[in-house]
Amino acid sequence: MEIATLNLPEFFKEKYARFSSLTPIQEKAVQNGLLEGKSELICAPTASGKTLVATMAICNTLQKGKSIYIVPLKALANEKFKEYQKLLENTGYKAIMSIGDIDSDSPYLANYDLIILTSEKLDSLLRHRVNWIYYVKTIIIDEIHLLNDPTRGPTLEVIITLLKTLIQPQIIGLSATIGNPEELAKWLGATLVKDNWRPVELKQGIHCQGKVEFY
Repeated sequence: MEIATLNLPEFFKEKYARFSSLTPIQEKAVQNGLLEGKSELICAPTASGKTLVATMAICNTLQKGKSIYIVPLKALANEKFKEYQKLLENTGYKAIMSIGDIDSDSPYLANYDLIILTSEKLDSLLRHRVNWIYYVKTIIIDEIHLLNDPTRGPTLEVIITLLKTLIQPQIIGLSATIGNPEELAKWLGATLVKDNWRPVELKQGIHCQGKVEFY
């Protein structure tokens, strides 16, 4: 499937023109209704193209409403903010990162199209009952397997439950490591999209006494 044939904004196609074709996981995501607003749980190895799946969903949503990108770490939030700020420059759309000040409703966030947040910050915003949440159409959840984390998991689970109740958004969960993807996809109300393709082959073996035996 060619990127140029997708029903997405021209700035997206120009930005990723160097990647003429979609990777297997990206193609499967599109075929399963990504651009029709369907929720998906994306399970694929590291560097297989999961982030571009999220980017396609975000760009597809821009003319319809806001998107939220949930990340577990502040460092990752900063990385994603720089990436999307560069993608959206000169487009009229704006991205913002908000990872601190969890006791504030941060009213300035209402002016942005893509809002990158930690789960703790989003939890605070929901508790403040921000009105702009009703304009959110797409939620990206990076490293969604952290639902199983004893410290971060409960907050993330509450957030997802509230969002499904309040606004019923398109949910795109991303992960390379989920032990029970079918069960999680069912709970999310999402289609499970899996693929094992990776850009560099991963080999497994045993190293013993200076020798490696692959299996």
